[in-house]
Amino acid sequence: MDRPRRPLINSLRSLLCLALLVAAPGIVVAQSASIGIPENAHPKNYGSGWECDRGYREVDGACVAVKVPANAYPTNASYGLGWECDRGYLDVDKSCVKIKIPANAYLNSTGDRWECERGYKEVNEACAAVKVPKNGYLSDASSWECHRGFKAVDDKCIAVKVPANGYFVESSYERGWKCQRGYRAVKDACKIVKVPANGHFVEASYGSGWKCNRGYRATKNACVAVTVPANAHFNYSGNDWDCNRPYRRRQDKCSLQ
Repeated sequence: MDRPRRPLINSLRSLLCLALLVAAPGIVVAQSASIGIPENAHPKNYGSGWECDRGYREVDGACVAVKVPANAYPTNASYGLGWECDRGYLDVDKSCVKIKIPANAYLNSTGDRWECERGYKEVNEACAAVKVPKNGYLSDASSWECHRGFKAVDDKCIAVKVPANGYFVESSYERGWKCQRGYRAVKDACKIVKVPANGHFVEASYGSGWKCNRGYRATKNACVAVTVPANAHFNYSGNDWDCNRPYRRRQDKCSLQ
């Protein structure tokens, strides 16, 4: 009964030996890969070499445990301290100190500092209430502006006194008002601009407030017609003349000499 099984046993032994021969190179590679890897390290997932386990960092070819202070966590980074403080704590001399949040403040989104609530502003490491004057309103988290018709003067909102023929302007304009077209500001009033015949009004806070039309020039408070001599033409402004080439201006004429 034993003789028929012997060939089967021999075949199994042959297959086992062959399997060991095939697996031998892999075993050698695995052993060689582990050679030179320090304690608390492991082969890199990609490429050759090794890297330290989480919570350790390389120092002179060895993996040294990162000393993580209280209220911190390891970063497993090769740069920096190797750890960072928990949210709500701040690194002070390699220790994580709890951030003191004053009244009317909150921890910001990054968790490393505090900010004042709306309606408060930071003053000497505290949150002081924003004092909004009468006729003013809170414009953003920590500042105020005056309502329409008022302007900021120091810490108050003063009513803007708009003169006749003027209108209120919503800006930092000094007076808080401007004159309507055809008028100009003179002290605290809007005076009409007297435009002479053959002239037109100009929007300017300086000068006479008017200019002469093309073909006329300003003489005192009037617009006088410009007389263009022979061999001349109106210049770019239209309020004077230039000689045609090759003529040159000689008093009120154009001459070749």
